[in-house]
Amino acid sequence: MPANLTPQYLEAERRFRGAKSTEEKLAALEAMMAVIPKHKGTEHLRGDLKRRYAKLKEESEQARRRRGGFSVAVDREGAGQVVLVGPPNAGKSALVAALTKCATEVGDYPFTTRKPIAGMMPFADIQIQLVDLPAVSDVYMEPWVPSLVRPADLCLLVADLASGTVLEDLERVLTILERGKLTLASPTDVVTPAVGWARKRAILVANKLDAPEAGDALEVLGSVYEGRYPVCAVSSQTGQGLETLRRAIYDGLGVVRVYCKPPGENPSLKSPVVLPRGSTVVEMAESIHKDFAHRLKYARIWGSGKFDGQRVQRGYVVQEGDILELHI
Repeated sequence: MPANLTPQYLEAERRFRGAKSTEEKLAALEAMMAVIPKHKGTEHLRGDLKRRYAKLKEESEQARRRRGGFSVAVDREGAGQVVLVGPPNAGKSALVAALTKCATEVGDYPFTTRKPIAGMMPFADIQIQLVDLPAVSDVYMEPWVPSLVRPADLCLLVADLASGTVLEDLERVLTILERGKLTLASPTDVVTPAVGWARKRAILVANKLDAPEAGDALEVLGSVYEGRYPVCAVSSQTGQGLETLRRAIYDGLGVVRVYCKPPGENPSLKSPVVLPRGSTVVEMAESIHKDFAHRLKYARIWGSGKFDGQRVQRGYVVQEGDILELHI
């Protein structure tokens, strides 16, 4: 079966072949794995990419241990990976600490964060990974920051409502990211990026809502960006708006939670299967075990407005909260 590789994949492969550092190779491999078509014709190629990625990552980690220091690679965990980007002193670290209870380094001086720090944010019955990245700035920026934004599922663009130059700060961040061929877009955006570019879904998080004059700054921010990104106003200090932000992050990931029900038994509602929105019954089965997808005959469903136990076929698109009983 032909692989039918896309121009985006071929461009990422070109970047991999031209990469000189391990970090560049890892970033290119992540891009290749993200855009490669998922069908039987690419099954062996996808497996090869995963093996090459694992080998390179292990080599990178061994090199790091030999020279000391820390690794900039962040292992993906949970229902999705969300990175925080923003100008210096926007409060990204405080946000991660408030949402995840992870111990981050919070300071009232610029460039406090010098390495990626990951924490797990609980939402309902799942965990979502948040990754605090160093500030994006013309003054100084860790060169590997764009390589961690590219593979993420969602980006939180953090604005500082206490800054008198909030609009200029954000435009500078967006300009710097675009130099690395990264564009931030609304989670509902469906535009295919140009070859070599990455288009990441983003939410604009207006932080420090508790600051004096924050309301005026938020009004200005909303007038400029509201049609471009969803805007969530929060305070990491008082907790205002954080629950709304949790829901916005989940919605922005573009996933659904579905549940398994063994035949003749009650469903387990504590450990959902998390799938990309638009996934089918057979794709759910494959996410549990590859053999299930091959052997699946049909499923019975509870939810989606269907009557309880209605039989659906392999190509049925699952919905948020569906309970599925797989028959193989």
